[in-house]
Amino acid sequence: MKNISVLVSGGGTNLQALIDAQNNGIIKSGKINLVVSNNPDAFALGRAEKADIKALVCNKKELGTDFEDTLIKILEDNNTDIIVLAGFMCILSEKFTSHFANRIINVHPSLIPSFCGKGFYGLRVHEAALEYGVKVTGATVHFVNEIPDGGKIIMQKSVEIKDGDTPEILQKRVMEEAEWKILPLSLEKVCSEN
Repeated sequence: MKNISVLVSGGGTNLQALIDAQNNGIIKSGKINLVVSNNPDAFALGRAEKADIKALVCNKKELGTDFEDTLIKILEDNNTDIIVLAGFMCILSEKFTSHFANRIINVHPSLIPSFCGKGFYGLRVHEAALEYGVKVTGATVHFVNEIPDGGKIIMQKSVEIKDGDTPEILQKRVMEEAEWKILPLSLEKVCSEN
């Protein structure tokens, strides 16, 4: 069983999808034993506590240049094997990503290489897809390296764009139809293969 740590910044809907998948036996080669947030007010921390998962805050604003070193220590102290970025709104340096090479995964709300990289997160991704006029979008789970959204792709799932979609409607559909399905499957795959 791999020890899984999930890094979060906000509401924790992807974290909840992982918790549900663990409870439903989809994730069976690993166990979420830690949730860490850079935001002390993240709703995701409450989700972790409700699921009886250890939850810690590693506040980037307070720690400044010591943030990544502190985060590495927290992850190592908790015997982390696999790290999941689930709505974690911090770009991690090469020092951090190489320390955990091929052990960090992220879900991105588009079909990489479209609408990804620096500056593409949250609603901005869906706004860009609608502005460009693509007919299909989706989600990608990939390994994390020093290039934002630049690591090897693990899994993708497409989602149709419909007439009348707003960024908010599209975001919800991509989460429900793609992110919440492929993130748990990808995590199980990575846990079982490492």
